[in-house]
Amino acid sequence: MPNQTKFREIKDSFGSLSIPQDALYGAQTQRAVDNFNFSYRPMPSAFIKMLARIKQCAAKANAELNCIEPVQAEYIEKAAAQIMHHDFISQFPVNVFQTGSGTSTNMNMNEVLASLAETLAVEEGQQVQLHPNDQVNFAQSSNDVIPACIQLSALYAIIHDLIPAMDKLICRLSKISSEYQSVIKTGRTHLMDAMPLSLGDEFKTWQFQIEETKSRLLESLPRLSELSLGGTAIGTGVNAPREFSELVCQNLSAELGVKVQPADNLAARISSQDVNLEVHSQLKLLATVYIKLANDLRWMNSGPNAGLNELQVKALQPGSSIMPGKINPVIPEAIIMMATEVLGNDTCITLANQSGNFQLNVMLPLVADKLLNSIQNLTDASKAFAEKALSELTINKDKLAQQAAANPILVTVLNPLIGYEKAAEIAKAAYRDNRSILEVALEYTDLDRAELETLLAPDKLAKPNP
Repeated sequence: MPNQTKFREIKDSFGSLSIPQDALYGAQTQRAVDNFNFSYRPMPSAFIKMLARIKQCAAKANAELNCIEPVQAEYIEKAAAQIMHHDFISQFPVNVFQTGSGTSTNMNMNEVLASLAETLAVEEGQQVQLHPNDQVNFAQSSNDVIPACIQLSALYAIIHDLIPAMDKLICRLSKISSEYQSVIKTGRTHLMDAMPLSLGDEFKTWQFQIEETKSRLLESLPRLSELSLGGTAIGTGVNAPREFSELVCQNLSAELGVKVQPADNLAARISSQDVNLEVHSQLKLLATVYIKLANDLRWMNSGPNAGLNELQVKALQPGSSIMPGKINPVIPEAIIMMATEVLGNDTCITLANQSGNFQLNVMLPLVADKLLNSIQNLTDASKAFAEKALSELTINKDKLAQQAAANPILVTVLNPLIGYEKAAEIAKAAYRDNRSILEVALEYTDLDRAELETLLAPDKLAKPNP
């Protein structure tokens, strides 16, 4: 089908070019679209909406500081609100793979806001002239706005999306842990039979890992909330009033309901991505936890005949295009893939943080894309665990009890009474002859049946120090 898009001609210092008739953006955006026509990946929607929020709060600060007219600030703010609350994604076509400072995205936003603000003013019977650079971008540079937007969009997504999703998973694990405290199973080290434990305690350990990772993540957020705004080009604050940095952060705090403030050293937030790498390292840690837990769940679910078959996760869909009746642990596998992508993102952000050449990091759009992708992946993984993977578990209690009772490793409890060497001899005999530890211990020791039954009880060994 032929392209029906209509175009109009515009001019800039480089000459004439065509842009779509309905485009709110201008020449700088179109040149970025033409230049960065690679494998297309637009900037994340959450980033674009937060960038609009920054522009809104900057306009308000600039009006308060008498840097732009109040009516100009009013319509910049209105235009920004439109972008934050409605679908304007087609107006932000600039690729992630663009200039490393994100200048093209910053100018894309400046151009759209100027055009949209003027249109809104006309609709309300006002005449307002706005220049993308002179008013919308006043007291700002791409170099301080884009790093601040990365931090703010990540901070907001972590607080409003990821942490609540983690809390839901923690709550689910707490409930499961309480429900299965009395179910005793065989523990494993090196994938081999080990001492018994409560299935509830196994889930409680999962819960603790996630709670601890959440604490680490929260500890890094104060630094994420320290922004580069007001630093402008290289952190010195050229062309920005002294009060701008503090005032725009106050406005953002009021709008977002999250305390943010200027960084002690604005230049550090512009030349490096240290704080975003720090935060992502906690996301990477959470990803490894989720991979471990999802794989444990897959192992416990394995079978049903040739695997562990300790439990079954809820059957959600057919598992094979050729083997009828096969059911696979599809949600844990999806979780593992989402978490694995986070590990790749961490390598990417690590390498990007090295690209702070002198006063500017030049991989900012890539950091934004990868950081927000990781937060979204882990938010979705948390929800998938809580709502699907750990929903309606079926526990094979009889099999777990039988395995725990027959485990030769139970002989470990006899070490203090008969010594390691004698206990090892008993365990080997039990393995070799396929007999119970109790039967073999009766032959190899002077301990009576009642005492052995008490010592070797799996439920007592699962909680040796109640």
